[in-house]
Amino acid sequence: MLTLIIVSVIALISSSEGTKVMYGFSSRVGRGSLARTIYNRVLEDENHRHDNHSYWYFVKRSSLPADLCDSFLQLDQDSETSDFLENCYEKSDWVFMQIYHSIAKSLLSWFMENTSINGWLGRGSMFVFSRQQFMQLMDIDVDWKGENLLDLGAGDGEVTKMMAPYFHQTYATETSKPMVRRLTDKGYGVLDVDSWDDGSLTFDLVACLNLLDRCDKPLSILHSIKKVLKPGGRVIVAAVLPFKPYVEFGPSDNMPTEEIMVMGRTFEEQSTSFVKDVFEPAGFELVKFSRVPYLCEGDLESSFYVLHDALFVLKLSEYG
Repeated sequence: MLTLIIVSVIALISSSEGTKVMYGFSSRVGRGSLARTIYNRVLEDENHRHDNHSYWYFVKRSSLPADLCDSFLQLDQDSETSDFLENCYEKSDWVFMQIYHSIAKSLLSWFMENTSINGWLGRGSMFVFSRQQFMQLMDIDVDWKGENLLDLGAGDGEVTKMMAPYFHQTYATETSKPMVRRLTDKGYGVLDVDSWDDGSLTFDLVACLNLLDRCDKPLSILHSIKKVLKPGGRVIVAAVLPFKPYVEFGPSDNMPTEEIMVMGRTFEEQSTSFVKDVFEPAGFELVKFSRVPYLCEGDLESSFYVLHDALFVLKLSEYG
């Protein structure tokens, strides 16, 4: 009800030609269209609230080789995932805060990368898996405790906190300085991005979530993970498919120095290629494989945004 009242008020304000200039929106959000944008989002949110989003988790098993099919773990939208979505709906209803974020983002984008903007504004948190899903992936129960965890490229730490309760110590790396401050505020030990693999620490679990397509040297990162992983340790990797590298903090062309060759067009084909053409040659063996949505808090136009993650749990190969 409150959202509809706000929409009505904005519709009246937006009828004036000056709205477009006052709020700093692009031509896409001009006269009267702000109210339409919010109204359409409210309708979209209602549809999502009545959807269990099973297609986010669907994998065509008949298109997988036997080893991936045997390793596949079927997940679904659980209560923590639904809670994240509800929080997204609520935040998108904060209309004037979203307007402020929109204006600030357009100004800051002249001299700051998008990740740092989100860190500075405290927006755009991500969700990959819940605590319950993490326990399923790792084959642990709620009382299990490992010694330490390293989350590479941890962002604001909202995904890290799904794993941290199961370890005595949690470490992270992050390139964006505003995000480093957020990780420090959460009590995580932040390691230098250039020296986390110097051998001073080894880890029970290394998380590499949605990083391989966003870093300059993904193959070097996989090699470094091998160096810091304890015997019997695990690696959890999430990769957005279709695989499209884009380096935010790096070369001017935003392309990586090291290229990962992922073959195929479908989700199943590219997932298979990741295992056969990337992980196995790098010295890893597949333990579990799943598909999850990579969710991000939204804005006025959409309460959340979703990409499609292939999720891999790996261990060191006995032949690697």
